[in-house]
Amino acid sequence: MTDPATPRLSSTILLLRDDPALQVLMVKRHYEIDFASGAYVFPGGKAHDEDEDPAWVDLCDGDFSGAEQAARVAAIREAFEESGIILARPASSRGAGAALVGQDVAEALGPMRGAIDRREASFLELIKQHDLVLALDALVHFGHWITPTMMPKRFDTHFYLAATPAGQVAEQDGRETTEAVWVGPQQALDQEAAGKATIIFPTRMNLGKLAETATTDAALARFASEPVVTVLPVVGKDDDGAPCLHIPEEAGYIQVTEPLQRVANVAKSK
Repeated sequence: MTDPATPRLSSTILLLRDDPALQVLMVKRHYEIDFASGAYVFPGGKAHDEDEDPAWVDLCDGDFSGAEQAARVAAIREAFEESGIILARPASSRGAGAALVGQDVAEALGPMRGAIDRREASFLELIKQHDLVLALDALVHFGHWITPTMMPKRFDTHFYLAATPAGQVAEQDGRETTEAVWVGPQQALDQEAAGKATIIFPTRMNLGKLAETATTDAALARFASEPVVTVLPVVGKDDDGAPCLHIPEEAGYIQVTEPLQRVANVAKSK
């Protein structure tokens, strides 16, 4: 039996707004992407070595370090690459809780999205050049999922909530994503149940938890005060003896088992 692949540190961000009820930004993965192709997901992806650069210490608001800091940097970078939204403050008016930049700064940074995504340019240098700091404190830790051991590609993924900065506009990147839509959490679940959208298991579970709140402020307040329980789904059987994945009940999701037949093969073998 082969050893399971080592999970790679990854980040996913749920950008929230009220219009007037709670909505979350979802992007549709390109059909040629090798993870979750064609599915609606939250912006996110693998952490890079630059996300761990010690130089970020002076370019971030929030008291974080090590893997936690890297995961938050990666979340903000991925949100920028995939949606154009940037969670940052001017260095001249930095500080936890201070106002975030608006659409003018997002548009100034926007032309570099593709180069940052392709790693042809440095996100860290871009932030320096525009005299910004990343608002790591604006992220609320919402979930922590580790890909099951039987999967060929595994991710150690942290989910974060964040309020979308006032005035900033989301636009898909045309490379990894082909659509960017604002949708109510329950609305997204209803679309998936009706066969109108493909949404993978972890995304559905986090939508279900988010749907328990009605506004951005309510979501941020509630989940900032709740502990995050790590979810490593394990293969087993349900009460009827059918193969399924089990997740911890204490994680607080809308279900604790998922039929294996519903689990899509989202990671293509190379």
